[in-house]
Amino acid sequence: MLLLALGLLWAGCAGVVAPGSAAKKSKPVAGEEDRSPEAIERRTEAHAHYAAGVVLDINENPQAAAEEYFKAAMADVYDESLVLDVTRRLLQLREQEKSLELLQEASKSPTASGQLFARLGMVYSLVGKNEEAVAANRIAVKKAPHSLAGYQNLVHIHLQNRQIEEALKVLEEASRQPDPEPLFLVELGELYASVMRGGGGDAAKSKALELFDRANKSNPANPLLQQKLADGFAALGESDRAAELYLKLLEKFPNLPTLREKLTDLYIRKQDKTKAVEQLEALIRNNPTSAQAYYLLGHFAFEEKNFKKAVEHYSKALLLAPNFEQLYYDLAGAHLNLKQPKEALQVLGKARTRFQHSFVTEYFTAMAYSGMKDHTNALKHLVAAEVIARATETNRLSTNFLFQLGAAYERAQNYEEAEKYFRRCLNLAPKFSEAMNYLGYMWAERGTNLHEAHELIEKAVELEPKNAAYLDSLGWVLFKLDKREQALTWLQKAIEHAEEPDPTLYDHLGDVFSSLNKTREAREAWRKALSIEPNSAIERKLGAKDTSENKE
Repeated sequence: MLLLALGLLWAGCAGVVAPGSAAKKSKPVAGEEDRSPEAIERRTEAHAHYAAGVVLDINENPQAAAEEYFKAAMADVYDESLVLDVTRRLLQLREQEKSLELLQEASKSPTASGQLFARLGMVYSLVGKNEEAVAANRIAVKKAPHSLAGYQNLVHIHLQNRQIEEALKVLEEASRQPDPEPLFLVELGELYASVMRGGGGDAAKSKALELFDRANKSNPANPLLQQKLADGFAALGESDRAAELYLKLLEKFPNLPTLREKLTDLYIRKQDKTKAVEQLEALIRNNPTSAQAYYLLGHFAFEEKNFKKAVEHYSKALLLAPNFEQLYYDLAGAHLNLKQPKEALQVLGKARTRFQHSFVTEYFTAMAYSGMKDHTNALKHLVAAEVIARATETNRLSTNFLFQLGAAYERAQNYEEAEKYFRRCLNLAPKFSEAMNYLGYMWAERGTNLHEAHELIEKAVELEPKNAAYLDSLGWVLFKLDKREQALTWLQKAIEHAEEPDPTLYDHLGDVFSSLNKTREAREAWRKALSIEPNSAIERKLGAKDTSENKE
């Protein structure tokens, strides 16, 4: 195994750099490589420890591997490529103190690079030694002014200390470098953007845009740099410019990862659903196993009230991501909107077997039973949802939820509890017109609290004067208060404003006409109600009216 590891090491495999393989020398002197016995011994020891580290890495023992890498770097501490490689590994394992020890030794070399001092400055910052960090990064900037590492570390230190002006001074210093490469410009722009987010304001944003523009005008050929530039524009809210770059990249490199996802995100932020859907559909053609793409398509279809398509997309997403809990509830909601409560219950049943008992599961289950007119089970699951919410998620006890619970109690003919929940709902939201109307109509139907019912329904109508259901309720409570002429006026208004024919409105109208001894008009209204929906009670009214007339 050791021979195999050494073979990999010398071949440069597994993404590691062998000790002594870079241009840096084994000790801090200029000229040819030191071939003294001491230098050869140091390199030999470093190679041995490094090879042992590779073996331990292969055997998935990272802690022991890190110890061997550390010994390798300490054996030949002026091999800078080795020190940088080892400190990177140690930092991944959160061994900051060992990294610091290595870098402090390596920085004693007069040939230590700006990159090494930048790494030293970063580690000083990690261990909370800000003064030493600033000093090391200043040396990094001096040694390598065209490298952003030192500037970047200094900016982050100043941002952590909320020293915005100091951070901007560092960036201004970096921006004065002559003939910068496009990559330098883009990464400097990203730093300005980070300062903007940290409180640098419009000045930092303006400078970031200026740098991105300069980089863009240089027409960088590297597609990854182009993407980085587009990301920069997107981060600054320049969606159109970012989209333009992403689309150009797509033309040349249609298989470049994440481009369509980034474009989709841009279009979503711009609220351009049409273009977002175009990208998602193209993404699915290229990658038909993208659960996220199907989910977003389902979401857009749901928003457009195309519930059939929403079910289709959500179902595909669920096949690809069965552990995505929210998908079950979104799919159940789409089924409920399609008036498919049984299908919704099937989806929710699968969620129950996979996830912890929750408020959402109980609530959607209640809505499904309500859609099936199974008011007993609907109430049972709403009560279960309330119990869970009181114990763990009190924010779920919203006015809408209390309204649903009140309605469920009313449908189960538990009027006392229904009234309690409607009143709680109105205490939280005094202008909740739907609750006003429901409670007022419940009392009107039962012939109780008629004056309070009248007041509530009038308030609801004031809030929504063209709501046919509220107008009907107002007419009905006036009828129960024996104000039949007024009732007739409001019921006729209700029919006028109804979006589609409603049998209840015509049934009520027939009752009012009948009470006013307008038999023909009453018959016409009841027959209209029956033409919309069969109803045995209305048929009995017609039959009784016919019998009464025959006797006369």
